[in-house]
Amino acid sequence: MPIPFAARPARLAAAVFLQTTLALAAAARAAPLEPPLPAGCQMAARPGTVPVTPPPPAAFPPVQLQVRTPLAPTVLPSAGRHYLVYELHLQNFTTGAVRLRGIEVRDAGRPASAPLAVLDEAALRARLRQVTIGEDGDGIEQLGVGQGAVAFLCLAFDARAPVPAALRHRVLLDTAAADGPALPTRSTPLLRLGRPLAGSNWTPSNNPSLDSHHRMGLWVVDGAARVSRRYALDWKQFDRQGKAYAGDARDVRSYYAYGKQVLAVADGRVVSARDGFPDNAPKTEAGFTPARPVTLDTIGGNQVVLDLGHGQFAAYYHLQLGSIAVKTGQRVRRGQPLGRVGNSGDARWPHLHFQVTDAADAMASEGLPFVFEQYRAKTDGGNWEARSGEYPMGDVVLDFGPETNQK
Repeated sequence: MPIPFAARPARLAAAVFLQTTLALAAAARAAPLEPPLPAGCQMAARPGTVPVTPPPPAAFPPVQLQVRTPLAPTVLPSAGRHYLVYELHLQNFTTGAVRLRGIEVRDAGRPASAPLAVLDEAALRARLRQVTIGEDGDGIEQLGVGQGAVAFLCLAFDARAPVPAALRHRVLLDTAAADGPALPTRSTPLLRLGRPLAGSNWTPSNNPSLDSHHRMGLWVVDGAARVSRRYALDWKQFDRQGKAYAGDARDVRSYYAYGKQVLAVADGRVVSARDGFPDNAPKTEAGFTPARPVTLDTIGGNQVVLDLGHGQFAAYYHLQLGSIAVKTGQRVRRGQPLGRVGNSGDARWPHLHFQVTDAADAMASEGLPFVFEQYRAKTDGGNWEARSGEYPMGDVVLDFGPETNQK
């Protein structure tokens, strides 16, 4: 039957709508949505999208603001992006107060190019922690004579975009600017580690962000300010309702993660194997009191620390009393059982605290980046997606494979 002329535009519009819908659905399947950026992380700008700002007028002597980074970052792959996680230590050596107005991040190899990222005063304030006596408060961006602050930075690049071999930072002040030195972006050999745990539904809590006490945990130990937990992960398990336990919240055995076996992530030598710390009663609304007072010596509780070579150490903290299966000085193989998840030391709920550092000390060390050889990550649709050679950034649920060859 011929289509009436008046109906043809409606039919045509419906057909176009259907084709557009199908095309959008196909594009969505081909290009899944990227995960949200962790708090405090900023995407690097594409070339030409940020205006080039003129350099500040030369002055003598130059602005006496020290800009240094104790540990240069290393490109860290995760879910279609490359991350640089690092800190700028800023200290005022002038004879008067200075006000931090922003930071420009630039490609050190292209000094005339536009910035990769610009942090205005508000963005910088959110990432800034002042090095002074007392709590950070209003006016944190104002540095008095001799005063310092630390800017916690995170830059993300699309995995298809090149990451500069080195960065430079320009700190903007009221009427001047201070340029920092070139900062390399491949400073640490990136180890590809095996799984630290077996099984599924593991959540790597407290990975790097402004909301993580690991990332923001700068401590002065042995006379040096360091972030040993920069890339540390708290491995926990949750059910579909988001609860970490079933039953009595004050009983460690009620927690899904409790008692799960932890595994050597690589061949190595045991440099620390400590047992004898009782499990804490988990924190509830009634409060939390550790079974033993927390000190720099007891903070990790029952633990195993492995020397992986290359000046890198893998540490497992808060393990279960009586579960340590290795001894100091012993050689271990990748995948070998080391102990079980517990709640000892400075732990409020049963979990495995895992980190890689440049020294065999929980706090007197710098946290180093690493990636896992392989795992599966759960998508928003509930499917499992294979990942290889990545670090689990952001809010993600992982599957490390079945529990095999465990005693």
